[in-house]
Amino acid sequence: MSLAVLHSRALAGMDAPEVTVEVHLSGGLPSFTIVGLPEAEVKEARDRVRAALANARFEFPARRVTVNLAPADLPKESGRFDLPIALGILAASGQLPADRLEEYEFAGELSLTGDLRPIRGALAMTYTAHLCGRAFVLPRASAAEASLVRAARILPAKTLLEVCAHLAQRESLQPYVAHDAATAQADYPDLADVKGQAHAKRALEIAAAGGHSLLMAGPPGTGKSMLAARFPGILPPMSDTEALEAAALQSLGSGGFRLDQFRRRPFRAPHHSASSVALVGGGSDPRPGEISLAHHGVLFLDELPEFERKVLETLRGPLESGRVAISRAARQAEFPARFQLVAAMNPCPCGYLGHFNGRCRCTPDQVARYRGRISGPLLDRIDIHVEVPAVPQEDLLRQGTGEGSSAVCARVAAAHRAQIERQDKSNSSLATREIDRWCRPEAAAEGLLRQAIARLNLSARAYHRVLKLARTIADLARSEAIAVAHVAEAIQYRRPDRAV
Repeated sequence: MSLAVLHSRALAGMDAPEVTVEVHLSGGLPSFTIVGLPEAEVKEARDRVRAALANARFEFPARRVTVNLAPADLPKESGRFDLPIALGILAASGQLPADRLEEYEFAGELSLTGDLRPIRGALAMTYTAHLCGRAFVLPRASAAEASLVRAARILPAKTLLEVCAHLAQRESLQPYVAHDAATAQADYPDLADVKGQAHAKRALEIAAAGGHSLLMAGPPGTGKSMLAARFPGILPPMSDTEALEAAALQSLGSGGFRLDQFRRRPFRAPHHSASSVALVGGGSDPRPGEISLAHHGVLFLDELPEFERKVLETLRGPLESGRVAISRAARQAEFPARFQLVAAMNPCPCGYLGHFNGRCRCTPDQVARYRGRISGPLLDRIDIHVEVPAVPQEDLLRQGTGEGSSAVCARVAAAHRAQIERQDKSNSSLATREIDRWCRPEAAAEGLLRQAIARLNLSARAYHRVLKLARTIADLARSEAIAVAHVAEAIQYRRPDRAV
């Protein structure tokens, strides 16, 4: 047999399209050609595969070897095609039986000794391979990640020889038995560590319950970063779908996915020097950025005005749609980005405006330029604006701890369950018609809201966000109706002049 056909997977955003690996041996001068839009790391498979076959004591055929990765218009990247290419050469040259190749999909990077190295995106590829009804053969180091797809049949292997022995029916690969990933969140910092700041803690609780974005403003050293670090610990537990989506995105990132992070809300805190590509994703081979790696979790932007304005403006679309589309000349990809934005900033360049007995010496023009680094449209998309003032001395010296994260998390989880039972989504995700249905205030509360619109010049977007915020406050109070108190509290969080 001079032709062998195997199945593998490429990566295109969150998708893992099927790739057919066709290996053909023909007469002529010995050569090794890979076609089908391969990138540099795929072309380098020629040297890795040749050395791996030689070190595994196989014969590399002295013939014209042509490898086609179909479809031809889909770019192929990374070393995951090493394993199917090597197996295809062995099958086409008659050194390996080819009658069972149709039952499996293969992915794995080969070392020069024939060992299999872990691959990027194993979770996304396994999920799609499972839907096609095939078993997935992949490196042992990637098996734990792939096993998060519960019904998938995963056959991990350590070396090329193990895969060949399985296909030759000499020694079978054993299916990977998944173990339940740890879900404890006990190592999150506790909210009780933050002294004082009752108003800011209340704002964090509301944001966590409804999935709302939050901006904290205050002088240095008042606990803004401490509050943000404790925010993931009060978020509601992740559903199976949320956990799998977040894990799949982590596996696509350059840092990879760690099994001990499964079912834990992502917390991403990029430095203010981050570029727009680092934040939203991109590259010639599009990869997820920080906003997608924070999917179903928290994106914390400390020192918000220090980010470049054009970088911050890239957040406007994803905050509304929950998705980001990356377009390049040759590649397009779309990644989910349903994250909670938590941001912190100082009130002025020196940080002490209105605090610490007049230490601030910033001029009004300097303050205006500093605040002007954050555009009005971006501020309008942030649900909660809260001031984090200096901690009073009596609160700072008070012994004992305040309310811990566990108690707050219990209330947040109860409010979140009420939202899922009522509308099958969090309040922050409600569309316009859903707001009209689920967020209708009482008559007196509606009158208060009308006054607020007139006096504060609230935009249509701000009006809807106030309603969603009031709905969350009512859910925390276990109230079906949205009363005056709920709307009044929501309005005070929508006054940017108090926090910015």
